Amino acid sequence: MPKRRNAPTATRSGKASVADLQAELKRQARELNEALKQQAANADVLKVISRSTFDLQTVLDTLVESATRLCEAYDSVIFLREGAGLRVRTHHGPIPMDLTDWPITSDWVTGRAVLARQVVHVRDLQAAAQEFPVGAEMAVRMGHRTTLAIPLMREGEAIGAILIRRMEVRAFSNRQIELVETFAAQAVIAIENTRLLNELRQRTGDLSESLDQQTATSEVLRVISSSPGEVEPVFQAILENATRICQARFGTLYLRDSDAFRAVATHNAPAAYVEARKRNLVRPPPDSALGQLFNTHQVVQIADITAVKSYIDGDPYLVDAVKLGAIARSSPFRCSRTKC
Repeated sequence: MPKRRNAPTATRSGKASVADLQAELKRQARELNEALKQQAANADVLKVISRSTFDLQTVLDTLVESATRLCEAYDSVIFLREGAGLRVRTHHGPIPMDLTDWPITSDWVTGRAVLARQVVHVRDLQAAAQEFPVGAEMAVRMGHRTTLAIPLMREGEAIGAILIRRMEVRAFSNRQIELVETFAAQAVIAIENTRLLNELRQRTGDLSESLDQQTATSEVLRVISSSPGEVEPVFQAILENATRICQARFGTLYLRDSDAFRAVATHNAPAAYVEARKRNLVRPPPDSALGQLFNTHQVVQIADITAVKSYIDGDPYLVDAVKLGAIARSSPFRCSRTKC
C-alpha cells in the first residue's frame, strides 16, 4: 500500500520536471535567438562604419534604426552636444521631434543622462512628473511611456546621448540596455573618426595651400632675377600666380596714378574688359573696392558688386566691370602701401 500511494506522486513530479525543462529550453532558445540578432546587428553597424568613413550621418542613421528594431522600441534618437545644448542629429520612428536646441537640464531624461554621465531608465515617464517634470509633460503630450537614455562618452565627458522610447509601460531588458550601450560606443567611434579625418583634411589642405604659395613666391622671384629692369614680366607673374592660388576667374593689377588707377597687367580677362581698363585711367567711386582701398590702404573684399550703391545708381566704372567682365561677387583688392 505505501508503494501504491507514492506512485502517483512520483508521476506528477516527473510531469512537472518535463514542463519546467521545456519552458527553460524555450527561454534559452529565445535568448540565443536574441543574442544572434544583436550580434548580426553589431556586425552590420560595423560594416556601415567601415564603408562610410566620410559619411557620419549614414552611420548614425543605421544606429538609430537598429536600436529601434532590436529593442522593440517605438523610436530612437541621437542627440549631439552643441555648446550649452543638445541637438537632434538623427531620429527613427513616428514620434515627432523638435529639432531646435534642447537645454542640458536634469528635468528630462536625456538631459539627466548627459549631466550625470550615466544610463537613465524610466519605466513610466508619464508617472514620473516629480522627478522629470519637463520629460513627463512631453511624454503625456506625445504618448510615450518607458524611456531609456544612454550618454555618448568620450574621454570622460558626455558629447551626446541615444534615447529610445516605448508607447507602453514595458521596461527594457538588461540585454537590450547593453546593446544600446554598444551602439553608443560605436557612435562615439564614428564621431571621433570623422573629427580626426576632418582635421587631417584641413591640415593637408593648409599644407597644400602653403606649398602653392611658396611655389608662387619662388616663381615670382625667378622672374624678377631673370628680368632685371623689366617690371611687366614681374607684374604678369605676380598676377597669374595670385589668380591661380585664389581660384579666381581673372585678375587685374593696378598702379596708383595721382588720384586714379592705371591697369598695368591682366590675366585671363575678357578682351573687351582689358581694352576698356588699359585705355583709360580708372577713377572708382568711394564705395567700390578700389575706392575703399584708396582711402583706407587696407585689404578690401566686396561679396557682391551689384549690391553696392554706386552700381545701383549706375556708376559707369562698376557697371562696365560687371558687364564687360561678367563679374558680380567676391572681388578682393590688396594694397601695396608703396603703390597706393
